[in-house]
Amino acid sequence: MLKKLLATGAAAAALTFAAASADAAKCTNDVWNKIMQRGKIVVGVKADYKPWGFRNEGGGIVGMEIDIARDVADAMGVELELVAVQSSNRMQFLEQGKVDMFIATMSDRPDRRKIVGITQPNYYTSGTNVMAPKALGLTKWEDLRDKSVCGKQGAFYNKIVSERYGAKIVAFTGNAEAKQALRDRKCVAWVYDDSSIMSDLSSGNYSEFEMPLTSEDDNPWGLAVPIAEKNCVFGQFMSGITFNMHQSGRLIELERKWGIQPTEYLKAQHARYKDWLAGK
Repeated sequence: MLKKLLATGAAAAALTFAAASADAAKCTNDVWNKIMQRGKIVVGVKADYKPWGFRNEGGGIVGMEIDIARDVADAMGVELELVAVQSSNRMQFLEQGKVDMFIATMSDRPDRRKIVGITQPNYYTSGTNVMAPKALGLTKWEDLRDKSVCGKQGAFYNKIVSERYGAKIVAFTGNAEAKQALRDRKCVAWVYDDSSIMSDLSSGNYSEFEMPLTSEDDNPWGLAVPIAEKNCVFGQFMSGITFNMHQSGRLIELERKWGIQPTEYLKAQHARYKDWLAGK
């Protein structure tokens, strides 16, 4: 059912939008055509960011974003090849043609849109949260007022949490130092990106800790195709895929499958794109 939904809806949207686009005449669709001709799509994914992309005991790469990549390949009717990328090289790999696209926990930012083709709508998000001992029983951001909270030097949310909630930020040069200070009870919590915190909690090394608060200041994630193909068939196809995944609830399903703490973002996007006739 999912394959049929993605293939029909996304393909139709891609071809319609591409044909109508003012940029259509400029489109060569080189990467799209290459994928279809060879019958395989090469997707860059994380292999060290559990549970979005990580290696299982057999060495294979699995995770929520890998499932998204597999859905993309199925909708296109091609095989899937995964290439492990890092934050430092994912855009370069795409520019150099080492991957056809990537789905790799990348925040959608204006400077990045000048380098790679980040399609819309965004498929996920991350925000600010804290990791804290379960024993403390934190339930709201106000619980941090006048308390020492570990942070990383230079992180923009240090100032926000300090000014908004009165937390006393103790900043460290690196994440490892900050998390060790948390273990040593030098602070009541560690404030950081919620996706990174969830990755730590999923590792099994922080069983006494939790991410107890509602994330704030969302920063949406974008998947990317070559910038030359963003407004062409490939980019429009991926926009259709993402739209359908929000509308059908597929992304919420994958979030649940991988034990990721539910995000308000996916709930809101599902409601936003929901078929108005659904349930009637």
